[in-house]
Amino acid sequence: MFVTSFEFKPRGLSMPCGVCTLSRTVSRISLRGGSGIGRAICEKLASSGAQLIVADLNESVAKNTVNALPGNGHSSFQMDVCKSDDVNRLQHFIKSSGSTPSILVNCAGITKDSTLLKMSQKQWQDVIDVNLNSIFLMTQMIARESVSTQTPVSIVNVSSIVGKIGNFGQTNYSATKAGVIGFTKSAARELATKNIRVNAILPGFIRTPMTEAMPPKVLETMVSMVPQRRLGEPEEIANAVLFLASDMSSYVTGTTLEVTGGLGM
Repeated sequence: MFVTSFEFKPRGLSMPCGVCTLSRTVSRISLRGGSGIGRAICEKLASSGAQLIVADLNESVAKNTVNALPGNGHSSFQMDVCKSDDVNRLQHFIKSSGSTPSILVNCAGITKDSTLLKMSQKQWQDVIDVNLNSIFLMTQMIARESVSTQTPVSIVNVSSIVGKIGNFGQTNYSATKAGVIGFTKSAARELATKNIRVNAILPGFIRTPMTEAMPPKVLETMVSMVPQRRLGEPEEIANAVLFLASDMSSYVTGTTLEVTGGLGM
């Protein structure tokens, strides 16, 4: 799912326009625009005055999300985050709106967990495609558009704390999220002089429909690892996205913001 905001003017903030990629509809999604973190980001941006284009592999999910958002002027867009042709279609769709995006939030992510000894190449490649390649495609497209139109851009990439500390059964997911961190820092160095900021958020254990379905003992073990002794809320991730997307963070680039309750410090 993707979100593009064109008129982003929350009260008390100076916000540019933007694009936010949230997720692709695949089994075991880690970030889904229709619920959990992705939905919270959509609602936060929309409630702050954004006009959103919500795109997903599943068009009905995109439409349902749009219908639930506050404000007017939102629209849905069906696409596959992994395909360059679809990214180009999104670019044409954005141009046809007559607005130049100046926020990009890359949140696309899936998990296909397995131990290293049992993981198939398809499990590995699918996660690489969605979690990492999508960020390259979207960032390149928006950065080129920014340079062409001389529009300042703030890019926020959603990584994960497991990209820093690893996680059992997630060599593919952890590798992609570590890759997001490296990509963020390299892109920030390349694009800083072009008035493009690039930052990353590292969520920890967040309360989502997936965590709510976990056995109580598994959930207790997760919480015990967090210094604050609780799960994070999706809105807490959305708040961090809003900060990095806005002019409140105008002198921030190339940084990674951990939103983890202290996990990983």
